[in-house]
Amino acid sequence: MSSAYDEIADLYDRNWKDWYLPEALPALQKLFFDVVPAGARVLDVCCGSGHVTRELIARGYRVTGIDESEQLVRLAKAKLREGQFVVQDVRALGLRPVFDAAISTFDALNHLLTTADLRASFEAVRGALKPGAPFVFDLNGQAAYRIDTTRWQPTVDTDSVSLVRGTYDPVTKVGATELVWFRRRGCELWARHASTVRERSYEPHEVLELLAEAGFRRVEPTPAGAAGAYGEIELGRTFFSAWA
Repeated sequence: MSSAYDEIADLYDRNWKDWYLPEALPALQKLFFDVVPAGARVLDVCCGSGHVTRELIARGYRVTGIDESEQLVRLAKAKLREGQFVVQDVRALGLRPVFDAAISTFDALNHLLTTADLRASFEAVRGALKPGAPFVFDLNGQAAYRIDTTRWQPTVDTDSVSLVRGTYDPVTKVGATELVWFRRRGCELWARHASTVRERSYEPHEVLELLAEAGFRRVEPTPAGAAGAYGEIELGRTFFSAWA
C-alpha cells in the first residue's frame, strides 16, 4: 500500500499540526466530546500523524488510529505511545464491532475520489462500531475548494522550504494540492520531495444518501459554522453525526 502522503509525511506533520484542531475544537466538543464519554474505545479513521489523536488520548479515550500512509502512521506511533496505530485502507477495514465511537477529521474522507469508495468506507466503519455507536466526521463541499488558487504559497524555515498550491476542477469535483519540499541534509545539501494530493468535494445530500445505503440509522449534518468551527476551516465544511 502506498499513499501520496508518504513522500511528504514529515512536512505534513510539521506544517499542519496546529492548523485544523484549534478552529475545529468547538465543533468537536459539541458533536463528539460531549457525546462520547471518556474511557470509550474510539476508532480514529484516517488519523494521519496524530494531530487530533493526541487530543483524543489526552481526554481519556482508548484510541485505535488507522491510515493508509505508512509514514504518517510511523510518526503517530513515535509520538503517541498510548494509542494503537495500524496501516490500513478505510474501505476494507474488516474490524470486529468493538468500538464505542468513530471519528474522522480534517476532510480526510474527501481523499476518496468516488462515491463507491466513500460508501465502502462508511460500510467498513459501521461494521467496526457497536450497535448505536456514533460516527462523527467532516467533509468539504465545493465552496471549500473554489478558494484554491494556482499561485504557490511558500513556507521558509531554517532547515526547509516548502511550496504548496491548489487547483480545483468543478466538472470532476476533484481538487489537487501540489507540494514541493526542500529539506536540508547538510551544510550545502538539500533533498527534494514532491507529491500531489487529490480530494473530491461532496455535498451534504450525497453524503446522506451514501450513509443510508451503508446502513447508518440516523444522520445529522451540521454546517461547520453552526457547529462552532471558525476561521478558514469553516468555509464549505459540514460535520456529520451518524449512528450505527
